[in-house]
Amino acid sequence: MAAYERIAGDLRRSIRDGQLKPGTQLPAETQLAEQYGRSVPTIREALRLLRDEGLIEKQHGKGNFVRKARTPVLRTNDRHQWEKDRVREPLEQRAETGATEHDTGLTVNDLVFHAAYSEAKAGEELAGLFGIPEGAALVERTYRTRYAAERAPFALVTSYLIRDLVAENPALLDADNEPWPGGTQSQLASVGIELDRIEERLFARPPTPEEAEELDLPAGTSVIQLRKTSYDTDNRPVEISFVVLPGDRTELLFTTPLERW
Repeated sequence: MAAYERIAGDLRRSIRDGQLKPGTQLPAETQLAEQYGRSVPTIREALRLLRDEGLIEKQHGKGNFVRKARTPVLRTNDRHQWEKDRVREPLEQRAETGATEHDTGLTVNDLVFHAAYSEAKAGEELAGLFGIPEGAALVERTYRTRYAAERAPFALVTSYLIRDLVAENPALLDADNEPWPGGTQSQLASVGIELDRIEERLFARPPTPEEAEELDLPAGTSVIQLRKTSYDTDNRPVEISFVVLPGDRTELLFTTPLERW
């Protein structure tokens, strides 16, 4: 075993045993070099290994710190029925909580929310998914929600609606009306659309550099790419979302009821 691996192992045990608590600043590289009787480059290799494992993080101009565990997210497949059940609840009740609160156990006052809307034209992929002509007008919506005590959002969400399908309610074209009490299903219900089912396709992949930076991912952490397609009771795709979930804090739970013999 190389010297840097032994040093990394010693620091790793200190972190996992709680001797070095989350948020604790590690000694300077020169101090660690003196403590372990090794060169500064060897110490840097040990610290790089711990950063790659997500155990520590380097803060520019400050040093290395034990990484704090981030708020976990449990995303289950019952969240969609939960959202549909809320469509008929009073506005005040729907405004009290949302899907992020459902998945994290946080309250609306714990969260920082941002939404942006823009007009887009359906390219080949979205035109095929929606079953509409290429170039048809869409409403592109991007969402970022984070815990106020953390700097990275829980997910990167880009959602698309067919503009002609929702334009009868101008409020659905204006991001100033976000966060919409009750979420997307309540938005669609305002133009008479009831969802019949939601299809989600998932796969894991390495993040792009931009995703890794925005999600504040430790080196080597994968993301979960989710494509969500919502179908109405006429079997039309009415909303499509692309969601990027950080692999270090997201748990997916699917429960499938089975028919009895």
